Amino acid sequence: MRRTKLIAEIGWNHMGDLDLAKRMIEAAAKNGADIVKFQTWSQKNLVPGPWDTDGRKEIYKKAELTRAAHELLLRACKDNGVEFSTSLFSLKDLDKIEGLGIRTLKVPSHEIHNRELIERLAGMCEVLLVSTGASSWSEVEAAAEILRRSSCESVLLHCVSSYPCESDMVNLPRISKLKTLGPRVGYSGHYFGIEDAILSMPLGATYIEKHFTIDRELPGRDNKFALLPEDFRKLSAYRDSWDAMSLDRGVDFQRSETDIIEKYRGRWNAG
Repeated sequence: MRRTKLIAEIGWNHMGDLDLAKRMIEAAAKNGADIVKFQTWSQKNLVPGPWDTDGRKEIYKKAELTRAAHELLLRACKDNGVEFSTSLFSLKDLDKIEGLGIRTLKVPSHEIHNRELIERLAGMCEVLLVSTGASSWSEVEAAAEILRRSSCESVLLHCVSSYPCESDMVNLPRISKLKTLGPRVGYSGHYFGIEDAILSMPLGATYIEKHFTIDRELPGRDNKFALLPEDFRKLSAYRDSWDAMSLDRGVDFQRSETDIIEKYRGRWNAG
């Protein structure tokens, strides 16, 4: 039985505090996460923009992870029995992760147009997640074509890049359309709650990502709508039930029904 993978997206919720990041890893592991994901960038690689003067540049610098930080968090994930993953925003930051043996990598939504990044990451990992938020269908098709030529397992993640995402904008039927472009699909959700993630499973999502925190009062935009440990535990319990109940056992009776057939058929006089 293939397990539906749950990704706890810590991202930059740690705001550069590695002790906090390690506590988040531990909490995610204890509450059902299979993968804990961070974000890899360098503030120096930002192109000029409004973030230069509105304070965001300083925030990006504070939350930036060095190569050493990646190594520390990778060890923390191993110690807690979960897989480490990260999103890459630029080819210039590959030096932060190369050689670390990271199995699963992600292309974030706003880099779906970055053909070279997709190709390079597809050659570095076993599983490449490509988020499809804030993208046209033609951009998604172009990314899928690159992935079809790669040797890694690829997963197109349905996503709506709205923080948080209102229920009438979640657009889960798009998952079914993504299934026409590749063998595996998933869901990266920004809805405040777990209902979106739960409903994505019957539609075929095999990787499900939700933002994760241990305190919604922590600084940073994403902490405000992230799942708390108890929320993630509920999602994990549903995932376990879904994986078991959706297992295809065929159309004939199951072994557990043999006793009924052998001992109870014909018990009553049909006449």
